[in-house]
Amino acid sequence: MSVRAMFALLLFICAGVVAQEKIKVRPQTLSRGWGNGITWIQTYEEALEKMQKSKKPLMVIHHLEDCPHSQALKKAFVAKKSVQKLAREDFIMLNLVHETVDENLAPDGYYVPRIIFIDPSLTVRADLAGKYSNRLYAYEPTDIEYLANNMRKAKVLLHTEL
Repeated sequence: MSVRAMFALLLFICAGVVAQEKIKVRPQTLSRGWGNGITWIQTYEEALEKMQKSKKPLMVIHHLEDCPHSQALKKAFVAKKSVQKLAREDFIMLNLVHETVDENLAPDGYYVPRIIFIDPSLTVRADLAGKYSNRLYAYEPTDIEYLANNMRKAKVLLHTEL
């Protein structure tokens, strides 16, 4: 094999490696599609710590990646600019695709999607529930304004109770 042929073969192999590296999928962020402009916390324990230091309420979103109800709520959550702004500015945010060992995060069962608010005194805000009596902390995409109102209440009540 000539030097030119070896050089051409080497160049061809290198070009293939470069092309494969460009195809790599970007790693998924902690947002999991719920809003890239929001600072998301990685673990429940870290979220509790940040919440107590910041004195901001914690909003925990339980969901599954392959659940159509979770996907629909996520789409509505991202589309509602006021919800994104509240989440970004006034809350410690955590979204979980796996259950935690803290049973307080499932006061009425382990279903998805469900959204729980916790205040800096480590109290689960049972008063900030969704509309449904059989799934107290569930929200549908059409309930996004109701969720926004609960977010505002969590923020206001936080300052009046502490």
